[in-house]
Parts: sequence; C-alpha cells; structure tokens
Amino acid sequence: MIIVTGDVIARADTIEEMKRVSVEHVHRSRAEEGCISHDVAVDAEKPLRLIFFERWADEAVLKKHFAVPESRAFWRKLQELASDPGKMTIYRADKIKFG
Repeated sequence: MIIVTGDVIARADTIEEMKRVSVEHVHRSRAEEGCISHDVAVDAEKPLRLIFFERWADEAVLKKHFAVPESRAFWRKLQELASDPGKMTIYRADKIKFG
C-alpha cells in the first residue's frame, strides 16, 4: 500500500474556495481504481491549513492518479490559492498484525 500525506496553507480570503476544490478532488479521487481512501481535513489548531491523507493500492495506481488531468489542474489551483505551497510526502507501507 502507498500512503500520501500532505498539507497546504490557504490565505484567509481563499480558504473557503480551497476547501471546496479540495472536497471535489477527494470525491473524484475516491472513484479511481486503486484508491483505498482519500481525505482532507482542516487543522484544528491552524484553521487555514488543510491536511490530506490518502491510501492507494500500489505505486502504479498512484502514478495514474497523478497523471489524471483533473489531478494536475487541482494541484495548480491549490498553488494559486495558497499562502504557502505546502508539501507532500509518499510512503510505502505494509499492514501488520499487532498484539
């Protein structure tokens, strides 16, 4: 499984638009083949910060997701609305049985 985490900081005048386009992106992404989960949340301590958490079946489906024109357009739109471009980190993870 592949895990993607990310965050971006909005400007006060763009936070509502940033939330709107982020939720649209999340809903569209959830329908893609190989998407296990895709979520966005507002940071409780920093209300202009959006946090993304995604789980994908493997690297191949994540690469397909990044190549989707709507995904590329979403990233460009976030950068237009952001006060800080934020960051994205990608991890490879294996499920373990604990206990």
